[in-house]
Amino acid sequence: MPRYELALIMKAMQRAETAATLRRTVETLMERGAVVRHMENLGERLLPYKISKHNQRHTRGSYFLIDFHAAPSILPGLLDHLDRDVDVVRPTVLKKDTEVSGKTCCGHSRSTSQDTARK
Repeated sequence: MPRYELALIMKAMQRAETAATLRRTVETLMERGAVVRHMENLGERLLPYKISKHNQRHTRGSYFLIDFHAAPSILPGLLDHLDRDVDVVRPTVLKKDTEVSGKTCCGHSRSTSQDTARK
């Protein structure tokens, strides 16, 4: 199963309500066969712009990252479910690379960079 990351923006709520929404989201993932590896709370922040969702305008949101493995076939249903959740402002699923590239950022090989530094 490929590895994905769910970037989740939830509306600003009290701690207990936020925990309940997060639990509901993770349970939905696991019911659909996903294996949750890691969750990260990025905190509550001002949104970069106002987002209208479910007849409400949101200016603040709680940001979470959920790292999970799942079959690609569950993603459309998962996103549809999250889009209908009144507490979720913006769900985004990204596919994560399983391997980290060993290439340098500038496109130069290590020996070329060292040769240039010696001149």
